[in-house]
Amino acid sequence: MSLYEFLYFIILPILSISAVLVFIRFLLGPSLSDRVVALDLLITIGIGIISIYSIITNQPTFLDIAMILALIAFLGTVAFSYYLEKRKKNE
Repeated sequence: MSLYEFLYFIILPILSISAVLVFIRFLLGPSLSDRVVALDLLITIGIGIISIYSIITNQPTFLDIAMILALIAFLGTVAFSYYLEKRKKNE
């Protein structure tokens, strides 16, 4: 089994199934924290899918897009934690 077959037949289906499960958690999450963590995980899974697509198509430009998404996800998580900290101080 070559690397490309492994990526096509094993890794991509696993990432797709996990994206669907995390999206369900995003929709049904009882609290705001659950939804933010699910959104962060969805972005991380998307980064994995973009990286695999970059390897399969031999297009290293897509890795730059994945890196930008990772930075946006990090900043979103930091902004949410700042929001939670401010909310906790006001209560």
